[in-house]
Amino acid sequence: MTTDTPARLLQLLSLLQTPREWPGGELAERLGVSRRTVRRDIDRLRDLGYPVQATMGADGGYRLVAGKAMPPLVLDDEEAVAIAVGLRAGAGHAVEGVDEASVRALAKLEQVLPSRLRHRVSTLQAATTPLTSGDGPSIAPETLTVIASAVAGHERLRFAYRAADGAESRRVCEPYRLVSTGRRWYLVAYDLDRADWRTFRVDRVSEPFATGLRFAPRELPTGSAAEFLRRSMHRQQSSYTFEVDFTAPTETVAGRLPHWLGAPEPLPDGGCRLRAEVSDPVEWLAVRLAMLGIDFQVREPTELTDCVRQLGMRLTRAAAT
Repeated sequence: MTTDTPARLLQLLSLLQTPREWPGGELAERLGVSRRTVRRDIDRLRDLGYPVQATMGADGGYRLVAGKAMPPLVLDDEEAVAIAVGLRAGAGHAVEGVDEASVRALAKLEQVLPSRLRHRVSTLQAATTPLTSGDGPSIAPETLTVIASAVAGHERLRFAYRAADGAESRRVCEPYRLVSTGRRWYLVAYDLDRADWRTFRVDRVSEPFATGLRFAPRELPTGSAAEFLRRSMHRQQSSYTFEVDFTAPTETVAGRLPHWLGAPEPLPDGGCRLRAEVSDPVEWLAVRLAMLGIDFQVREPTELTDCVRQLGMRLTRAAAT
């Protein structure tokens, strides 16, 4: 029997967050209290903002339904470990769909994990090799969670940085956003020593430390961290424009493309056209387009057309053997 009311409420909330309807008698038995106490506890949860729905009748019971706001979740040990391992795997390899919000969620979860569960998460991740579509370098999830926490808390960040030419430096910045390109993580931040905005590849960041010094966020020149990163990458590398027609409708193609490529435009025949500027090698772009699982035709540039043709012949020969 759970006599401590807060502990009993947490246990009741954990049960109700399982997607099923709970008869009042079963809840009373699980909690070791009377049905009347269960009803009172249900009313307490409602007062706290949890939308608990009651069904009348012999087969009636209680169910937690979707409300207007996201209520706090109560996770058991196995659920917490599973979520942390999944978020760590995605964040560490810059998997598409895992953005800064996912890293912030991981930071919040790991902050409250007991040490015994943190050990389980680390052990499971060390024993698991994720299959990812990106070819970017892996990153320690701890690095991402420290940066994400500094972004969310508007704290100045110190870290060591290794440039592309191998030069080492120490940086102090006001972190603005983390951006994932699907292959790598980047930090968009205001570099205090250089008095200007910069982008940093997170796999080249080491020893990140949130100083605790708060700052008022500055206005980014482009308004969007993703757009700032795109322009920064184009300044650093030679870029080219490509144009591709797809046989699938706009919403289908857009759902499979990384957001930083932009949105395709619909065509009269029901397909769509994507025109974008990139700095990635044409070989990578050809593979990327082939992996979408949608028929397409390259309109430009010629180098991409040739690369797609060679890739198709190579795959055909591989299948034949």
